[in-house]
Amino acid sequence: MSTSPQAPVPSASANGLDPAWIAETVARALDEDLGPAPGRDVTTQATVPASGTGTAHLVARAPGVVAGLVVVAEVTRQVAERFGLPGVEVGLVARDGDEVTAGQVLARLSGPVQVLLTAERTLLNLASRASGVATATRAWARELDGTGAQVLDTRKTTPGLRALEKYAVRAGGGTNKRMGLYDVAMVKDNHVVAAGSVSAAIVAIRQAFPDVLVQVEADTTAQALEAIDAGADFLLLDNMPTPVLAATVTAVREREDETGRIELEATGNLTLERAREVAGTGVDYLSVGALTHSAPILDLALDLQPEA
Repeated sequence: MSTSPQAPVPSASANGLDPAWIAETVARALDEDLGPAPGRDVTTQATVPASGTGTAHLVARAPGVVAGLVVVAEVTRQVAERFGLPGVEVGLVARDGDEVTAGQVLARLSGPVQVLLTAERTLLNLASRASGVATATRAWARELDGTGAQVLDTRKTTPGLRALEKYAVRAGGGTNKRMGLYDVAMVKDNHVVAAGSVSAAIVAIRQAFPDVLVQVEADTTAQALEAIDAGADFLLLDNMPTPVLAATVTAVREREDETGRIELEATGNLTLERAREVAGTGVDYLSVGALTHSAPILDLALDLQPEA
């Protein structure tokens, strides 16, 4: 937990989020809430004078791990720009990746009240979502601590928010797998059917995209050995009972003098209760789609402070 009374707003690029992506994502989110730019907030603009200023606190309503604080300044900046109002000063008290307690102030925002109230829901939606992913990931990372295995995310992300959610996985102590279909080849059962065999699929990928790693999904030890014989770099061991998984890991490792190091990833039917058991088989990774597709949000709030 941060003990700094007021940390500077961090650079988004330094945290692995592209500032251009943040700006585009925030703009789309504001269009949803305000209508096409510049849009309007009919309640706030009718009840709050444009000249009114104030301070609001971004507060955690529940304990967890925060992420997405890097977007707060961009949300308020864009709202101020749309309304032609002065900007908001954002002072972060916590940083992405911090474990926080219920009631803890995460940031102090000072500026036009119209901007604060209009920006509220968009910044909360983004930060709460990211913080929920980071919180879920931290539980897995803590459970796997000391095992040598890491928790991975998947492509089961919210459309349009993949970069933020994968950033939140990193903030929570997890590891990103592939970002999409473009950076790692993943040969699944349907690809094998389409290509005719595992070997044919791998050969086709090597010819078309020689720069990418090739991962193959395997449900049995025999499939895993077939895949490494065909030249796979990485195996996805899917829905294997623990004894079968352990036997498969042993069989693959025994072949590594010939094949070179093969990275092994367990997936399917994984729970926190099984995490250390699965890690004990010797796999390198556990991939958990629930980090992004099922993590509940972390409850955050933006509280306007009463005038002194």
